[in-house]
Amino acid sequence: MSGDTTQHVFIIGSKSIGYYGGYETFVERLVSEHENDSSVKYHVACKANGSGHMDETVLSSISDTVKDKKGNVVEFTYKDAHVFKIHCPNIGPAVAIYYDRAALKYALKYCRTHGIKSPVFYILTCRIGLYIDRSVRSIKAVGGRYFLNPDGHEWMRQKWSKPVRKYWKWSESKMVKLADKIICDSVHIEEYIKSEYSSYHPNTTYIAYGADVDDLQAADSSKYAAWLSDHDVSEYGYYLIVGRFVPENNYETMIREFMKSSSHRSLVIVSNTNQKFLHELNEKLHFESDKRIKFVGTVYDQALLKTIRRKAYAYLHGHEVGGTNPSLLEAMGTTSLNLLLDVGFNREVGEDAAWYWDKGDGSLSAVINEADGMDKDQIEEYAVKAKRRISGAYSWRYIGERYLEEFLC
Repeated sequence: MSGDTTQHVFIIGSKSIGYYGGYETFVERLVSEHENDSSVKYHVACKANGSGHMDETVLSSISDTVKDKKGNVVEFTYKDAHVFKIHCPNIGPAVAIYYDRAALKYALKYCRTHGIKSPVFYILTCRIGLYIDRSVRSIKAVGGRYFLNPDGHEWMRQKWSKPVRKYWKWSESKMVKLADKIICDSVHIEEYIKSEYSSYHPNTTYIAYGADVDDLQAADSSKYAAWLSDHDVSEYGYYLIVGRFVPENNYETMIREFMKSSSHRSLVIVSNTNQKFLHELNEKLHFESDKRIKFVGTVYDQALLKTIRRKAYAYLHGHEVGGTNPSLLEAMGTTSLNLLLDVGFNREVGEDAAWYWDKGDGSLSAVINEADGMDKDQIEEYAVKAKRRISGAYSWRYIGERYLEEFLC
């Protein structure tokens, strides 16, 4: 520990660090920004098992490892952050609630054991409303503050059944009501929280998710060439989609409209496809008969993925549920031309540096046809605007500074 002046921050809700999803990347970048800053000490909960669990062997360097009786690493230090792993039972979707609650209980015990004063508990998303009353009492008992990141509109996601959606909305209400501070990564989410829960007088602030502007360092050219060959596409000869393969990301609309377009380019979809949803889409759209539509699976090599983004002709973004989406920020920082679903979250990020479409019949196909005819100078103009937008409002350094201000105040 760095002394009595250090602000201890316990981050609850990320499955791992750095290599799984939006929150995981966020945690990696946050601890990296403050690695040598003695004013803050991060304690990060990670899953020890199950989907998205922490595999510390993928990290560049760790220290201070603590192992259990079976020899499994249960704690370690990474970039000055204390990381602790929570083992979860195999109980299906409810495991996420168990994990957050168990991680918070561990963090509270750690504070009591180590005499930590005035800790901050930063909970990512609104899963544990069922237990938040008792949890907040425990947080206050150790002199702590409870911060919340409400994420997006999880209760609107089509993957959840109606009872689960109802729980998400109720849980959100409970967790917002008791939070000392609510950090929203989207202006629209902040406006929603203020309006929806105005009777609670929520203490909100806006801090965006971060992104990098493309540094133009190419991946191994042979890897990219092999990827092009494997999927029968050419450099700048494809439109690109990268994202979770779920209905609310509007894959049906994007594929249907691309099939209507007259483009000779391909539509490349980088995603971990769900076979049931894939079959349902093909039954509706018969996209397997259109050789331009290419599901290419996932790409975990980040340098290769950046090159795939950079050398796409354009990026399609259909997300409409949630806050600031990491894949959109990555696209804006890398891909020259971005075609976004016209909803507030996406407008907020893209402003005048992107093109927009709606879910109406013919909207996206018309945008694609027009985009197909753009000259290099027009595309470069959008590329410059997009990168300026990311570097100006979404740089990780700026995001790190804003978080430090909130944690230390």
